[in-house]
Amino acid sequence: MAIKTPDWVKHAVFYQIYPDSFARKVPPHQKWLLDVPLEDWDAPPTFQGYKGGNLWGVIDKLDYLQDLGVTALYFTPIFRSASNHRYHPQDYYAIDPLLGEREAFDQLLKTAHDKGFKVILDGVFNHASRGFFFFNDILENGPNSPWLDWFKIEGWPLSAYDGNFPANYVSWIDYRALPQFNHNNPGVREYIMQVGEYWLKQGIDGWRLDVPDCVKAEGFWEEFRERVKAVNPEAYIVGEIAFDASQWLDGKQFDGVMNYPFGRLTAGFIIGDRLDKETIPHFYEPYETLDAEGYAKGIEELLARHPWEIQLTQLNLLDSHDTPRFLSIAGGDRTLAKLATLLLFTFPGTPNLFYGDEIGIEGSHDPDARKGFPTEDKWDQDALAYHKQLIQIRKQYKALCTGEYQTVYAQGEVYIFARILGEEGLIIAVNNGEETAKIAVTDFKKIPAILQNKPSNLVYGEGSIKWDNKQLNLTIPSRCGLILA
Repeated sequence: MAIKTPDWVKHAVFYQIYPDSFARKVPPHQKWLLDVPLEDWDAPPTFQGYKGGNLWGVIDKLDYLQDLGVTALYFTPIFRSASNHRYHPQDYYAIDPLLGEREAFDQLLKTAHDKGFKVILDGVFNHASRGFFFFNDILENGPNSPWLDWFKIEGWPLSAYDGNFPANYVSWIDYRALPQFNHNNPGVREYIMQVGEYWLKQGIDGWRLDVPDCVKAEGFWEEFRERVKAVNPEAYIVGEIAFDASQWLDGKQFDGVMNYPFGRLTAGFIIGDRLDKETIPHFYEPYETLDAEGYAKGIEELLARHPWEIQLTQLNLLDSHDTPRFLSIAGGDRTLAKLATLLLFTFPGTPNLFYGDEIGIEGSHDPDARKGFPTEDKWDQDALAYHKQLIQIRKQYKALCTGEYQTVYAQGEVYIFARILGEEGLIIAVNNGEETAKIAVTDFKKIPAILQNKPSNLVYGEGSIKWDNKQLNLTIPSRCGLILA
């Protein structure tokens, strides 16, 4: 079976929005949305308080996102939920009131599509919440509830809130706020499949699936793919699996996963032993410091792990709502964040920015990484400029989207690779050391023919290239990266 993934994803640049903290603005007829107790926007975020960000605010920011250059928006959950992150779903068919309800969503989807953005939503289909109607009925009616078999009830009485007593039902990682679905129940299965279909029919462009590895029912994700692709063959299905996802990337389930292994390898090379150990994400453990040779080995193993068609639709990232910000992992070193971002935008797969990374937001473990998007006077303008530049370069050179990947040089703290597509070739080089690197590449087997003895144009960064006696000579300043086209 030939594997087919959505073409548009290969050329996209994603921007991940955490709605509660990104932007807030309401029309006069929904003024009540801000007439409730909310956290101060600039105060440190908390686990239970709300900033009050909403979809009207996102609409207001679309021009900013268009100017940045991103082309696809991934929203963490927006369905009705009693949590600021909304991973506690209460109604899969209702947009959360604080976000502006269905009116705001419909306007957002139309405006985003009109401006050329794709929109994918977060599907929390492994578990629901205590407030989800079908589970709440069990809490109210006990063994008389018609929905008993929708969940995994183990005994009576249920204790949904008091930790002094056993919960008596299966929940995600034993967190009683999140009762786990019984995915072997045909009713549960059909309910989730119809939710997936419904929002695609409303116009969304795909699903990001929360903890899909926790769903053990045989054939569940194969059926989900069939049902989703029947509605929209170009819909994107991306799973949240932090480690080896090979069993889900067989072409019959997901188009890609959140590529935390790429982020983990890149941190190991770029940050190395400069890592702030207090902020290391659990997705990065065990953390390994890498030289260029170790990074090249890890990257080549990662690229060999999945079919190329899948690799081109992996969702590559350095951080997310579930990790500290990469800038904070790097101890606030903005040069390290810049080097890592260069690798993010030149690696096969689609790059994903977590909101605010492009303006230098810092943040440690949950919920600190979910700060309110700051006013413009607090932006790192240099970071914004290089993000815009890298996004435009990626759009300009299709080799960065779908071209083959070849390691050219990897020694010490210098890593060089090429991206090739037809007659288009680029060299990307990173010097992570404290001294200027002068590199001579004499092994022409490692240099794609399209690049050999050709004049090159420096399109990003600092440094120089020269061909001399059939060898490639590169000079790269310390802690600097470059792109030669």
